[in-house]
Amino acid sequence: MRRGRRYEEPKLNMKKVFAVIIAIAVFVMFIFIIKGILDKDKEQVKITSKDYFVIFKDNKWGVVDSNAQTIIDPSYAEMITIPNSKNDVFLCVYEVNYETGEYKTKVLNSKNEEIFTKYDKVEALQNFDESNNLWYETNVLKVEKEGKYGIIDLEGKELTETKYQEITPIAGIKSALKVKENGKFGVIDDEGKTIVETKYMEVTNLGKDNKSGFIIKNDEGKYGVVDYSNKMVLDTKYEEVLKVHANNMYVVKKDGKQVLISEDGTEVLSKGYDSIYDILKSEGNGIIFIKNSKFGVMKTDGEVIIQPEYEYMKEAKSGILIASKEGKYGIVDMQNNTKLEFRYAMINYNEKADIYIAEDTSFNNDIIDSTFNVRQSGILVDMNDEKGYIKLRQADEYKYYNYKFEEKKETEINPNNTLFLRKKDGKYGFVDKDEKVVVGYIYDDATEQNICGYAGIKKDGKWGSIDNKGNVVQEPTYNLDDYLKVDFIGRWHLGKDMNMNYYNQL
Repeated sequence: MRRGRRYEEPKLNMKKVFAVIIAIAVFVMFIFIIKGILDKDKEQVKITSKDYFVIFKDNKWGVVDSNAQTIIDPSYAEMITIPNSKNDVFLCVYEVNYETGEYKTKVLNSKNEEIFTKYDKVEALQNFDESNNLWYETNVLKVEKEGKYGIIDLEGKELTETKYQEITPIAGIKSALKVKENGKFGVIDDEGKTIVETKYMEVTNLGKDNKSGFIIKNDEGKYGVVDYSNKMVLDTKYEEVLKVHANNMYVVKKDGKQVLISEDGTEVLSKGYDSIYDILKSEGNGIIFIKNSKFGVMKTDGEVIIQPEYEYMKEAKSGILIASKEGKYGIVDMQNNTKLEFRYAMINYNEKADIYIAEDTSFNNDIIDSTFNVRQSGILVDMNDEKGYIKLRQADEYKYYNYKFEEKKETEINPNNTLFLRKKDGKYGFVDKDEKVVVGYIYDDATEQNICGYAGIKKDGKWGSIDNKGNVVQEPTYNLDDYLKVDFIGRWHLGKDMNMNYYNQL
């Protein structure tokens, strides 16, 4: 029995079926291709994230990136400034008249295009730390237009009008810029916000950061203190305010004498010393004082608890003092008991790690715990509070320790590295994460892989470099015996003057 027509199987048009299948396959393939491209782009962004560095060759200055690619040919007579190595903002100075001090500036990007052209001058804000190391404000630039100054960010956004007579960094303080307007000084931060109004004859920092407040001078030549929010802390009535403060106490000068006062102006201590060096932050308030050029400790009631017998003294932490006598450094407590013998050329304290770093005259370091026991020794290469590790050069090898003095593998500290330095039979080579030898043990010395992926290699007294796959980029031809640090970006090596932070070639 035949079924009715409506039950009959329809015949398929195979050409159309194949066309549909192919169309679907192409669509799916297209989706995967697009995804692959996007993933590749994401990967590429990660891989090609760059830093920029100043280079010097044939007495000319230029720029390379972290892949050792030349961004600006060495063609400028004056050193190029890179305020932030992550940003392609390069400040160039040209047409310098050394007799008059006049010069021109321009700003280039990584495409060698001139940017921020509407200003007469664009300059970095240069500063120095306590050790006189040079650094720049990394987020802002000073701009000049028609003889007035303002600041912009690294994208060119104006953070202030060009209205100031002067803009200068405050020595050693980040994100605090002294500005002058209508003949008076104030302070702005690196976002252009006013911290201290421009109404003082002089402004300077009180402490080691912009949150500690500022010493101000009024029209009558008297000094006081304002805090970070421009609130008056000490009235402007003193001959001088010293950069010494703690526990809501300050050191001022009255009638030619240094006096310790409280925040409300009450005198706390005024005799028994020639000068006050520091205020102790620990419990049982006191001061480190100087008398007859020697350092001692006194309570705020005037009781001397450590006689002035030291050549230098500073508080490390509550109850513990780093001191020196006869040219050597050691550690004492508040009862003047010696906790660490006086045998070092220098001692510093790391508060975050609660660790003392002591250095001898040969630049070797002892790393000392809170109970004053030496836990490790070697040459301190790095101490990274962010990652919480100490890096030491020990017996011609680099070793890593956390702040508990537990040894860590370099693969744990630098998981993104592709090469890891090893030593065998007195020679250096490199392995991968699985300890497979990538570069044979043929070098007399070597450096670890740096953030750009390069490592230094030494053979027959000369230095060269390899890339992140172990390929020789620069044959060992450089004599770097007089250099404080060996570091390479491709064929470029770090210059002698590390404070200038540039790379050069022979």
